[in-house]
Amino acid sequence: MRAANWKDYELIDTGSGERLERWKDIILIRPDPQIIWKSDKKDPRWRTADARYKRSSSGGGQWQVYKKIPDAWSIGWNDLTFRVKPMGFKHTGIFPEQAVNWEFAAEKIKASGRTGENRPKILNLFGYTGCATLACLQAGAHVTHVDASKGMVQWGKENAQASGLADAPMRWLVDDCSKFVLREQRRGNKYDGIIMDPPSYGRGPGGEVWKLEEQLYGLVEMCLPILSDDPLFFILNSYTAGLSPAVMEYLLTTLIKPKFGGHVHGEEIGLPVTRTGLVLPCGSTVIWEK
Repeated sequence: MRAANWKDYELIDTGSGERLERWKDIILIRPDPQIIWKSDKKDPRWRTADARYKRSSSGGGQWQVYKKIPDAWSIGWNDLTFRVKPMGFKHTGIFPEQAVNWEFAAEKIKASGRTGENRPKILNLFGYTGCATLACLQAGAHVTHVDASKGMVQWGKENAQASGLADAPMRWLVDDCSKFVLREQRRGNKYDGIIMDPPSYGRGPGGEVWKLEEQLYGLVEMCLPILSDDPLFFILNSYTAGLSPAVMEYLLTTLIKPKFGGHVHGEEIGLPVTRTGLVLPCGSTVIWEK
């Protein structure tokens, strides 16, 4: 699946471990370990970019800013507005390849025909800066957005404000996703759709080590009791190399299909590269839908 409906974002070229990207009017160069091929880098924007993220041999890295750029600026997608901020570890606050999942969720919500008090309830776990949350809100859902980072949740609220959705029916929660789901089980709360984009690796507040390959089955399993009797979808995304679409498809098929029927499909997602017309793979998504 390729995310091709962008106007304010463009993956111009790739080569020698780097992406050349346009974020509205600002050109950034960022590293990407999957880009193992070389490029002639004939596009002049390789040499006139506004900023470049350079990795350090000792770990981490930093932005090299060649031209004055704002601390943050806005880009648009389907009448939504997202704030872009060059962050540590090369990130910008948006994963543009995820637009295929935002579109899918929005279409399922609209197609459900449920409105008002009956509107679909969606849970966005590891919600990051809220792009998926806003797509679901705009489509007419009530969304609960959960992320352990206070800064990311605040960023999501800024995106909602910029998109004119600050008063839409939603909950912004700073919480551990696993603990939140267990509490929702005890409360008897249910959701018509769940979006899950967990990190590959991390540490909890008590120093607990999180490895997605070891935690994912249990995390999906604990979400089953909080799905409604007639759910719309379950979206599972991963950037972990060891979790292929086939592995995640097997997982959702064995956990969700026996209870709810429906079907499961998964594949790599990616971004079209303007110079070559090829697609840069950017992780995997597997979807269960009714």
